Amino acid sequence: MAMIEHDLDKQRERVILAGVDLPLRFGDGIGGDCDLEELERLVETAGGTVYGEVRQRRDRPAPSTLIGKGKLEELLGAVKETEATLVVFDNDLSPAQGRNIEKVLNGVEAKPDKPGDAGKVSVIDRTELILDIFANHARSRQARMQVELAQIQYMLPRLTKLWSHLERQAGGIGTRGPGETQLETDRRIVGKRMTKLKKDLIQVAADREVQSRRRREQYSAALVGYTNAGKSTILRALTGADVLVENKLFATLDTTTRRIEIDERRQMMVSDTVGFIKRLPHHLVESFQATLAEVAEADLLVHIVDASHDDPELQIGSVNEVLADLVPEDRDTLMIFNKIDALTPERAETVRNRFTRLFPGALVISAHDPIDVEKVRSAFEARLLEQEQIVHIEVPYTRMDLVAVFHRTGSVLDEKHTENGVLMDVRLKKEELMRLAGKDEDIRIIE
Repeated sequence: MAMIEHDLDKQRERVILAGVDLPLRFGDGIGGDCDLEELERLVETAGGTVYGEVRQRRDRPAPSTLIGKGKLEELLGAVKETEATLVVFDNDLSPAQGRNIEKVLNGVEAKPDKPGDAGKVSVIDRTELILDIFANHARSRQARMQVELAQIQYMLPRLTKLWSHLERQAGGIGTRGPGETQLETDRRIVGKRMTKLKKDLIQVAADREVQSRRRREQYSAALVGYTNAGKSTILRALTGADVLVENKLFATLDTTTRRIEIDERRQMMVSDTVGFIKRLPHHLVESFQATLAEVAEADLLVHIVDASHDDPELQIGSVNEVLADLVPEDRDTLMIFNKIDALTPERAETVRNRFTRLFPGALVISAHDPIDVEKVRSAFEARLLEQEQIVHIEVPYTRMDLVAVFHRTGSVLDEKHTENGVLMDVRLKKEELMRLAGKDEDIRIIE
């Protein structure tokens, strides 16, 4: 089963945005205030053009259409006036709500839970839009499998809306049975495909585990953050690697890992991961477990925030919600507030003071400023040094080869020649010291 994609990127659809501000008690995906500004950016990323918006505040959603009757009429008027072909809701819609709204917008009498004839105006919700963007941006086989699995999990309860041939068969005498049989057949096919994708992704995860095991001896960092916060730009600035950098939401889906040379003997692996977003569909989080494994295994989380955003703390909260299911709370984290160059000097100073006070040790930078990039590199070096310890060791003159080993694997801070041998103060990783001392009895550790 190929991934289901809209034609948003093939031709620029005319789009109307819609949303309902609801109390938080209605849960993730439905409750809370809408963010039509971010929804517009998502639509633009998908290739559509927004021509208007309709918004309503309610105490509870309308069961059959989410928005009230009056706002639905206003939405219909906006669609007619702008000749829109697509309406995107910021709230998650049930399959019945999506069908009922489409019927109204296409001039078909709304009858809840009964499929109608497909019209020229389509209705999708925020989750479906994000899935569409992921489908268009998936490049590797792994990313495409992950997106397809997320789409299937989302679309499974919506089969009667997706397959128009079911609509023609449903409801008539002598045709209802075959229609139901076809629906069950389609569900069975989709179920088999979903099982195969899960098995394939488990194998991908196993392959990645083998690759990660080879790198595990090296200190690793994972760049995390809201989409378009500048993670790829920072990775490119640190490594000079040819990493895709675009001013788009979800420009990259695949994890990119590069080695950073801190100094002549210290190295670390840095991974650029998929960007997060407010109310990231849980289907995507579940499907991208293999990709997000880099985050779970990293020694250091580098949380990059767009300092120029209107509400950086909201973005921080959205990212932390996803991270809570992936990593322990005590995981070492470095906060980096990027894009400070996009602010006025006065605003930049205010932001710098605020976030360095709220997050001690945080960096406020521009990824385009070499001096700021060097600050990030220095912060990485400081983390590496924390993994090391200074030890006093004695090596007999008969084993001068070990002196060379310590010069190569650690930083020799002091070296003295005595009657018995060479006394050295060496900074190196504890594991490296144990490996060398455990393998060679001529190394004497002085307490």
